[in-house]
Amino acid sequence: MFSKSKINDPAPGTAADSAAPAKSDAPAAPKKEFQASAPKAKPPASVLSSDLTVTGNLKTSGDIQIEGQVDGDIRAHLLTVGEGATVRGECIADDVVVNGRVVGRVRGLKVRLTSTARVEGDIIHKTIAIESGAHFEGSVQRQDDPLNAGSPKTALKTDAPKG
Repeated sequence: MFSKSKINDPAPGTAADSAAPAKSDAPAAPKKEFQASAPKAKPPASVLSSDLTVTGNLKTSGDIQIEGQVDGDIRAHLLTVGEGATVRGECIADDVVVNGRVVGRVRGLKVRLTSTARVEGDIIHKTIAIESGAHFEGSVQRQDDPLNAGSPKTALKTDAPKG
């Protein structure tokens, strides 16, 4: 296709003038479409390898997969805790999949504990799935909006120092 257009471009003198604006307009439109679609592209999941230990909170609007150890709270869109992973802290995500160990509260729209999961803490969810063989110690509470249920917890903390 490109070789044919190269052949046609030098031959017609007047036709090239009328064809040139059409060609310059055509590439401009795809560039705008490409730029518009570029921010919509979803970044790949961040993976914390099995030999990595993180002390501190993690926050992302994307997906995160934990294979190592995290001592702190995690907030993400999709949080996957690997089989050999341990998280000590609160896990908040739209989707939470626990294959490993979580010591702390789990909050998510969709929470899934696989057969290898070990959770020690409360689960606040909109929907939950617990596979046979999963180990869970704590309470389960269903809420329509479990991600924004943190405000009462903050209010309790602020009331204590004032009183």
